[in-house]
Amino acid sequence: MIYGYARVSTKAQAKDGNSLEAQELSLRQAGASVIYKDTFTGSTTNRPEFEKLICKLIPGDTLVVTKLDRVARSAAEGSKFIQMLINRGISVNVLNMGKMDDTPTGKLICTIMFAFAEFERDMIVERTQEGRAIARKHPDFHEGRPRKYTAAQIEHALELLIDHSYSQVTAMTGISKATLVRAKNKSIIQE
Repeated sequence: MIYGYARVSTKAQAKDGNSLEAQELSLRQAGASVIYKDTFTGSTTNRPEFEKLICKLIPGDTLVVTKLDRVARSAAEGSKFIQMLINRGISVNVLNMGKMDDTPTGKLICTIMFAFAEFERDMIVERTQEGRAIARKHPDFHEGRPRKYTAAQIEHALELLIDHSYSQVTAMTGISKATLVRAKNKSIIQE
């Protein structure tokens, strides 16, 4: 059986041939007789029709999608997904890439796609490490999230703690009790 899967992020999405109608037409032309459709962003894991389809696929079936990003958020995720289906005896036809199955040609396409996915991951890691190394050289560099309050705001809140309770200072400044306790403990250690 040849199944198709179409997904759009919003019902109004109709650019670059990504509308549900355009995808469905392409899937039918590729031989899909049953098509499952979702209208959810790719970042969500809640895709009910996609889940139904995956449960329905059996060895010998073919899954057809117009593009890899219809079923996966990244090439790496797509590679894992396709390899899982191939291991189950299910062929995958990504219309803008080719058919992937356990034939020599299918294995070649998979290998090339997996190599690009690995390359993509490696490049992201390399760029991230280079960016961090450059950022660490900057004198004002701070690892992690940006500080929510300035040193002056924290110092003012600590001065208020002399005459007020934590709850009162939190109400006056908006700085949480946990942040105040950490700042107070840090100031005690530094004294």
